[in-house]
Amino acid sequence: MSSPDPQVRAARNKSTSPPPRGPVVAVTGAASGVGALLAERLAASEEVKQVVAIDERRGECAEAEWHILDVRDPAIADRLRGADVVVHLALDLDLETDAAARTAYNVRGTQTVLTAAAAAGVHRVVLCTSTMVYGALPDNELPLAEDAELRATAEATGVGDLLEIERLGRRAPRAHPGLNVTVVRPAVLVGGTDTALTRYFESPRLLVVAGSRPAWQFCHVDDLCSALEYAVLEKVDGELAVGCDGWLEQEEIEELSGIRRMELPSAVALGAAARLHRIGLTPSPAGDLAYTMYPWVVSGSRLHDAGWRPAYTNEEVLEQLLDEVSGRRTVAGRRLGRKDATAAGAAGATVALLGAAAVVRRARKARRRI
Repeated sequence: MSSPDPQVRAARNKSTSPPPRGPVVAVTGAASGVGALLAERLAASEEVKQVVAIDERRGECAEAEWHILDVRDPAIADRLRGADVVVHLALDLDLETDAAARTAYNVRGTQTVLTAAAAAGVHRVVLCTSTMVYGALPDNELPLAEDAELRATAEATGVGDLLEIERLGRRAPRAHPGLNVTVVRPAVLVGGTDTALTRYFESPRLLVVAGSRPAWQFCHVDDLCSALEYAVLEKVDGELAVGCDGWLEQEEIEELSGIRRMELPSAVALGAAARLHRIGLTPSPAGDLAYTMYPWVVSGSRLHDAGWRPAYTNEEVLEQLLDEVSGRRTVAGRRLGRKDATAAGAAGATVALLGAAAVVRRARKARRRI
């Protein structure tokens, strides 16, 4: 009796062989934003065995195993049993959220996830912060090394939360031996996002502080997801910066965007930003201005050494950002003057310094009449 055709034997062997062994990956914040995109990406990957999606509502990834709960609930430990990796993306970065409530959610959520992961036997947690943690300073090198000192302060919106998340991530392996923590730090994130820095481009003029030297580095959300996948699959670990290669100078930003600048002396810009914040017209502290004044570009050498490459250039991401914000306006006389002033955002609010002097004068007059 003749043996079966080699192709037939191969098909039989393939049909009876066990599925490839890959990690079971839990993703928090999986119902929206980066979490939703990553859950879909991992669910489609042949290198991932199963995706466990965790959020306060069910998302659209049908292939995932869903668990509906708040990440601050200690019961999350039971949902993480059997997972090899946790990617923690359940962060509140909404510009309209009360700052104290936002910090309480972000810090408590990260603490709970790290503790629950260790209790559940998870061996790797991937955290996502931002290259903002390096700080925007006039003496920063271009680019900064990934292991450069984190010199940011809590004076900028949301950065205090990110610094605390990083501190928790560094402490967790000491408190829980066997738990590995990888931190991914994206540059200015673009792709369906609404952040303080994307709102910088909603103004009819770009605020430039005299004597400053801004440098812009972007990160497309798809590139962030591919970098997170690298971390999940243990192709790279440690503290990783992710973004487009290189950076754009302010002059290039203006040429590519077609938006002209409004240049102000440093004392005027910082003073007006502080006054606007103090009188309650914007939640944006003056510290936010630093990220539009000084460079905070970071080398992505660790991901590059592992074979990762961004799919987008800074120019391409800026073009997409300009398309997304087209028709929106962040101007002191309009958005900042309304009851929902928090919607103006951080860097976007500081751009409103185009009309800050008039706003401050009106506020002073109003206080004198009371």
